[in-house]
Amino acid sequence: MSAVSDPVPVPDKVPVPDDAPVVAPLPLIKPPRVTWLGRIRNRVRRTHLGRLIWRVGVTVVGVLVIAVGIVLLPLPGPGWLIIFAGMGVLATEYTWAARLLQWVRRFVTRMGSWIKARGLFLQIIFGLLSVAFLAAVVLGVWWLYREF
Repeated sequence: MSAVSDPVPVPDKVPVPDDAPVVAPLPLIKPPRVTWLGRIRNRVRRTHLGRLIWRVGVTVVGVLVIAVGIVLLPLPGPGWLIIFAGMGVLATEYTWAARLLQWVRRFVTRMGSWIKARGLFLQIIFGLLSVAFLAAVVLGVWWLYREF
């Protein structure tokens, strides 16, 4: 008898009983698509100096976007949206920014659900208070601009 066993013949089709559970095929998992920015980031991050330059660049861009959002807060426009976009930029490099962004998303979602659960009267009150706060901020900025 040899050390290697003889191959066992395998039938082309294995009989399946009628009461056998149906198993769905696993979906094909596509590898993540690397964008042009991802390719540049991977190339830059190959060296220690490249990682440092990339992180400083992301920090500067994120802080500038947040600063523009803060400047636009008292003005009519998407100030908060721009601030959150800046936080998103920072979240690509800093875990604290990613955690803060997740917390803000959960908080806004909870507050939205809380306000929706209240009656129409309280929803109107919250809306009026928001408009009054925005008007106070605009008037305060206008007064500061006029005085100084």
